[in-house]
Amino acid sequence: MFSQLSDKLQHVFKELRGHGTISESNVDTALRHVRLTLLEADVDFQVAKKFIARVKEKALGEAVLRSITPGQQIVKIFYDELTALLGGNAAPVNLGDTGRVLIVGLNGSGKTTSSAKLGRLLKKQGRTPVLIACDLQRPAAIEQLVALGKQIDVPVFTPEPGEKNVERAAAHTSARARQPGAPIVEIFDTAGRQEIDEALIQELKRLKEFLNPQETLLVVDAATGQQAVSVASRFDDALSITGIILTKLDGDARGGAALSMREVTRQPIKFAGTGEKLDQFEVFVPERLAGRILGMGDVVSLVEKAAEAVDEEEAAQLERKLRTASFDFNDFLAQFKMMRRMGPLENILGMLPSMSNVQGLSVDEKQLKRTEAIVLSMTNEERTRPDILNARRRQRIARGSGCTVTEVNDLLRRFDQMRKMMKSTGKMKKMMAQLVRMRS
Repeated sequence: MFSQLSDKLQHVFKELRGHGTISESNVDTALRHVRLTLLEADVDFQVAKKFIARVKEKALGEAVLRSITPGQQIVKIFYDELTALLGGNAAPVNLGDTGRVLIVGLNGSGKTTSSAKLGRLLKKQGRTPVLIACDLQRPAAIEQLVALGKQIDVPVFTPEPGEKNVERAAAHTSARARQPGAPIVEIFDTAGRQEIDEALIQELKRLKEFLNPQETLLVVDAATGQQAVSVASRFDDALSITGIILTKLDGDARGGAALSMREVTRQPIKFAGTGEKLDQFEVFVPERLAGRILGMGDVVSLVEKAAEAVDEEEAAQLERKLRTASFDFNDFLAQFKMMRRMGPLENILGMLPSMSNVQGLSVDEKQLKRTEAIVLSMTNEERTRPDILNARRRQRIARGSGCTVTEVNDLLRRFDQMRKMMKSTGKMKKMMAQLVRMRS
């Protein structure tokens, strides 16, 4: 989502860092470009104006202008202010052992899916969430929540068939959900509309007053630009929301909503949806997003994703195979699946520092799937002993994977080069060890 914004900002700061000394004129020129970049990215005009004013005030300080590295100092100021604009520190969900979360928003923003994603995240944290269906307007909303609940193994409580009163529906389902002595977190998925109207607001007001939830989270589609900021303001005025769930951060929209939301509503972004899958949902950490926008990467998130996706024993076994050069296509497939569990490869690469500066960073997911299909079309013996793959076997694998024989040959050639490199690395380690022993 932030690739275009990130590229333009990094270009501005690259020019700024190129100056040995920086004057007020240099700063003004750079910040004028930054302001235009923010406005092009759909950042709210008033938010961009105030943000640039704060950065300029600090950047024109005597300590910065006379610094040995003034360009770097200004980038640091921009990073700190961008982090503050996004909310500063991560805002934890406020529930205790038990609690109620009211999920609100417009149709299409992702309320029902976000309810399930939040349930999955809370369950992973050791809590006992339940999903409660209170969307009595949208056809199939209840069925969708039930299906999602099954996927994450979280109970879903639904109202009686034909129920039209949302408060009565909430009361009955909540009563069934609560078990004596069992602390649970109730997540209420509510109805939305195509646009905010008085009927929707009044319904949600009554429901909130009845439930008295600890958290009222507004789900906002990040791809809707400045309209999302207007929606957030109106919901906050009416319901006093306690936080925001920003969805579709993996999209290709300009991303200004994420940068404007906190400043306009004064409410924190608590969670972010980074994809369609139920595990693509995370606590929103402002400093990490600021780092990614400025090309500094997000190594902490990368390590967390790796820790979640990679089995420790599996990784240790793979490391031994690589060290002894006994790596085969079964190991290749296992490594491939480990990477898949971490999410889209393009997103993973984007978390590495300076990778956003690399031209043509996009990853051909179709090519990765073809590579996986080729390996899956091999027999177990062929994966273990690639040397037996003669012309006839390669033709069969090509037909089975829907690829050409040339693509199969190309994969085998690259795999063979990788194994040879491992062997030479292993020999080099042995030679170094022998030299050490001889010298000792």
